[in-house]
Amino acid sequence: MVDKHERKRGLGRGLSALMADVTETEAAAAQGVAAADHFVPIERITPNPDQPRKSFVKEDLDDLAASIKEKGVLQPLIVRKRADGSFEIVAGERRWRAAQMVQLHELPVIVRDFTDIEVLEVAIIENIQRSDLNPVEEAAGYRQLMNQHGYTQEDMATALGKSRSHIANLLRLLNLPEVVIEMLRAGDLSAGHARALIPAENATELAKIVVRDGLSVRATESLVKRQLPNGEAAKKPKPKDTSEKDADTKALEGDLSAALGIKVFLNHKPGQEAGQMTLSYSSLDELDTLCRLLGGN
Repeated sequence: MVDKHERKRGLGRGLSALMADVTETEAAAAQGVAAADHFVPIERITPNPDQPRKSFVKEDLDDLAASIKEKGVLQPLIVRKRADGSFEIVAGERRWRAAQMVQLHELPVIVRDFTDIEVLEVAIIENIQRSDLNPVEEAAGYRQLMNQHGYTQEDMATALGKSRSHIANLLRLLNLPEVVIEMLRAGDLSAGHARALIPAENATELAKIVVRDGLSVRATESLVKRQLPNGEAAKKPKPKDTSEKDADTKALEGDLSAALGIKVFLNHKPGQEAGQMTLSYSSLDELDTLCRLLGGN
């Protein structure tokens, strides 16, 4: 659990400043093992439990392991030191996994003093910059930054060099049924196919048809359209425009989101007493936590 003080430190620093650190550190790592601070026994290195990448392609790991066996690890891992003396990976988990496959005993590392928040941010930034996260992992990383650390889509778009629509479209993918998300994660569906399925009530059934028949994105859009009332795409309710919210309302949203650990939206019109509060959870675990908080447990 990240305490409030640490959360504010991470948010106060900002993604843009952190990206500068990442770029500088990666530039040093690219110089090779001579840039390493230490060589650390591999058993003292542990992966980041919040690493946004959840899947590693076996063929890629096999190729990397073969390269490491022949030439060694050419680029240090970026790590941070834990209180128990172990080192947690910030960037370079693929190298760590491949090195284990060839039974390497130690690895070169560059040690950086990152907070819990910054470790997550760096992991997401590093993976997104390398363009090797699948759409689900990338979307989950954005949601973590929003729900756990209070960043907006605009914040992430600006700092990461992405368009706001790119981030918004990826986040919408997480609203699909879990079966469809797994098909997307496995590469059976493209992000374009998945976006076309979002309006469908029977998205799982249609996704299976798309994969079975090898339909194009355009054909998928037509298939979904035929399944909807009157053959027209269903219109999902648009999220309320928060651009006109005053600074106090935005600040309160941020404080509540940080306190509850989930995204909070306030719809309060100036000059009125009444309004609406919307709580958005991304998993059943978050819902359980929210129920306990509201129940006073």
